[in-house]
Amino acid sequence: MTYVVTENCIRCKFMDCVEVCPVDCFYAGENFLVINPDECIDCGVCEPECPAEAIVPDSDDRAAAWAEINASYSAKWPNITRKGTPPADAEEWKDKPGKKDLLSPEPHKD
Repeated sequence: MTYVVTENCIRCKFMDCVEVCPVDCFYAGENFLVINPDECIDCGVCEPECPAEAIVPDSDDRAAAWAEINASYSAKWPNITRKGTPPADAEEWKDKPGKKDLLSPEPHKD
């Protein structure tokens, strides 16, 4: 089992989850984070840390559509090990539905 970042993270990208991950399995896109399923140890410490409630176990029905996205982008995007600054408008996007089309395929840029 692994954890999966879902649509709620898009345009929020709070990164609180990154700070608590003991195996550094988060990868950063321009406006979204993903978890590498091969690196996640299923500890679950990231899930309660997410202000957007965007992280779920892969057994959750909400994870199905996002598991492949997490696996795919974690192979392309840079690893992130420290919490960065979330977008200025993250709170405005936090609970908005229907953000999937806003997912940028671009990697995080420092």
